[in-house]
Amino acid sequence: GGIIPGMKSPLLLLPLLLPLLLPLLLLGCAGPQTDAQAPEPTRPESARVLFIGNSFTFWHSGLWRQLQALSAGMTPPLGYETDRVVRGGASLEVMWKRTKARERIAEGNWDVVVLQEDIPETDVASFREYAAKFVEAVRAVGARPVLFMAWDYDRLGWISLDEILSAHQEVAASLQVEVAPVGLAWRNASAAQPDLDMYARDREHPSVAGSYLALMVIEATVSGLDPVAHDADELRLPGLGRLEAEDAAFLQQIAEQSIAEWQQTTGR
Repeated sequence: GGIIPGMKSPLLLLPLLLPLLLPLLLLGCAGPQTDAQAPEPTRPESARVLFIGNSFTFWHSGLWRQLQALSAGMTPPLGYETDRVVRGGASLEVMWKRTKARERIAEGNWDVVVLQEDIPETDVASFREYAAKFVEAVRAVGARPVLFMAWDYDRLGWISLDEILSAHQEVAASLQVEVAPVGLAWRNASAAQPDLDMYARDREHPSVAGSYLALMVIEATVSGLDPVAHDADELRLPGLGRLEAEDAAFLQQIAEQSIAEWQQTTGR
């Protein structure tokens, strides 16, 4: 076990090797890092959204304009580009047969198409048939369909909100399609704060609060982001400037709760 002639003792080499070994020794002794911060939640990528519907979609300057303004007003911007095909009093059947909705969908380059039915203007059988036609057309161009569930109203009171909810649950299950449960959110908001009316004076179209809640539900359904994250004090949306900040914050919470309730009920 002697030292080979001409070779230095390992003990003599230790002062030379120590500066090289010390960083490795320290690295091995270091425990797991505990101060690493979680990454910031990511915003959705730029999304081109087409709205198809009637006056429930175009009231108060239009949901497509409001979504665009919401997008531009956030930091960082949400990145939405929006357009619409709308016709007053139209059901999905009328939109399919008498407007350019199909042609606009077929142009492609959409990420999401929001399809708004007005069941009191038609019937549940028509909703089933034309929701299926539109969903198929949207998916054929690689886009994602989202059904905008509206509400009941006095002028055409033959169907209740419960029946509208049931019809959307059935179509959502049969087509495996997402629903933005605006009508459900309206009911929840009215139950929690009756003085904040979802309806305009005609008891059919949305009030400013009703349109704002519809926007929050639709945007959160499209993006998957928490509507409460929007700064209610800073939002200035077309046609919705008269909404108080505390009411906007309340409606954001209702949107969050209603989406969770819908998803728990339907599994979607």
